[in-house]
Parts: sequence; C-alpha cells; structure tokens
Amino acid sequence: CEYMTGGVVVVLGKTGVNFAAGMSGGIAYIYDRDQKLDLRSNLDTVDLEPVIDGDDVCQLKAMIENHFKYTASKKAGNILKDWKNFLPLFVKVTPIEYKQALLEKK
Repeated sequence: CEYMTGGVVVVLGKTGVNFAAGMSGGIAYIYDRDQKLDLRSNLDTVDLEPVIDGDDVCQLKAMIENHFKYTASKKAGNILKDWKNFLPLFVKVTPIEYKQALLEKK
C-alpha cells in the first residue's frame, strides 16, 4: 500500500515494517494476527482503528467472501467459518488526510 491513492484492499498475510508509508488515499483492512501492526506502521500519516462500523464490516466480509469464491483460499475459508472470532483481529488503515476529506464530504 506504499503508493496507494484510492480504492480498498484486504491483506490476509503479513505486512512489512513501515507499512502504509506513502499511502495517501484508500482504505486497507489488515488481518493483524499478532496485534502488532501499530509497531510496523507509519503512524505519522495513517490512523489504525478496529473494524466495528457496520459498513466496514460488510465491505470487509464481502471482499473476503469474493476472495474465497475465486481462489478457494484456505485462510479466507477459515476466517469466514469463524468470523466472530477473526473480525476483532482486523485493523482498518486510513490515511489521516484522506479520512478528514471523507468526513468533510459527508
């Protein structure tokens, strides 16, 4: 997501250090299994928050369902089978300025 300027992405794998550096737009939902994304992210430019908003939850689940449908991913399947327990392990990553622009637009 280093040069991400828009759109939505779901990451079910690991992220590297300085995640979201240069991310100026869009939204990323990250499966943060070890709950250490905050230690690997560029917090100067992005907000990290739990996925609790109903629209976010629906969007995230639909994207994982599509991924499973088209790839038969075992990881996606396991997440969907135990959705209630996996959902709290996801983090929503939004660039600070992008988030402010979205709020102003509402």
